[in-house]
Parts: sequence; structure tokens; C-alpha cells
Amino acid sequence: MEISIRRAVTSDAAALARLRSVMFEAMGVEVGDRDSVWLAVTREWFTTHLATSDVAAFVAQTPDGELVAGALGQVTRHAPTPANPSGVSGQLSNVVTDPAYRRLGLSRACVEQLLTWFRDVTDANDVGLFATDCGASLYESLGFAGRSNPAMSLNIRQD
Repeated sequence: MEISIRRAVTSDAAALARLRSVMFEAMGVEVGDRDSVWLAVTREWFTTHLATSDVAAFVAQTPDGELVAGALGQVTRHAPTPANPSGVSGQLSNVVTDPAYRRLGLSRACVEQLLTWFRDVTDANDVGLFATDCGASLYESLGFAGRSNPAMSLNIRQD
């Protein structure tokens, strides 16, 4: 079976939202049913943001049109730093492959296309990501390395 890698378009929003739920399930996160509010909002987010120049996703598509893997990239703009005078970076996320299609290099192919997009189309200086244990070796093989300052967060909307 020949699987093609292509840039996602706004009409792929529902499939990208489904793949996002597959990613969260693989991480052990409860995603709810397929009619969950967060999935509807996610579909809307992909529809809106894939139409901009600061967001791109690359997907793996089977000959029958099913999207079975993908990776998302976003350009982020921050205040300049010594290491990034433009303040423009990229963020890689939502790297996922359906379980039946894993170990075929599909996520790698999507990430490689996304890195080419960052290099050739955007003005991003660097690309960051948050890796799971199972994904870390893929990113390391592509040249990603750990940072000296770990990421931290605070949920300011706690109930």
C-alpha cells in the first residue's frame, strides 16, 4: 500500500481532530466520546488556523483517502533573545500515527516535511517540542536536543 505525505488543508480538520484524540489516548489522557465539546472546538481550530500562514500540518494519506498520521507546526512570536534576535520560533506538536500504521516511518515523514516548511517558508529561527518517552528517539534522530531549562506551567483557570 502506497501512503502519500501531503500538506493538510482546512477540509482535513475533522480527521486532524480525530488524530489528536488518538495522540491523547496513547498518552493515557481520557478524551471522552467522539461528540466531546473539545473535539468540536478542535475541528473549528484546525479549520481556522490551517488557513493562516503561521500554521501547517502534514499528513499521511492512504490510497482510499484516510489520514493515518500527522504532525502540526506553528510559528510563535516572542520578544527577542540573544539566541533568537527575531523572536520567531516554531513549535512542533500533534505528532501521531494510528496504531495500525505505526513503525512505517509515517510520523517521521510528516515531521521531516514540517521541518522543511519551517526552513523554507517561515522565518522561524528554531523549532521546539515537548516529547513523550516513546517519541524522544525520533526527535533526537532528527537533531533535536534537550534544553537546560525545563518547561513548567500553571493552570490559571482551575475550578
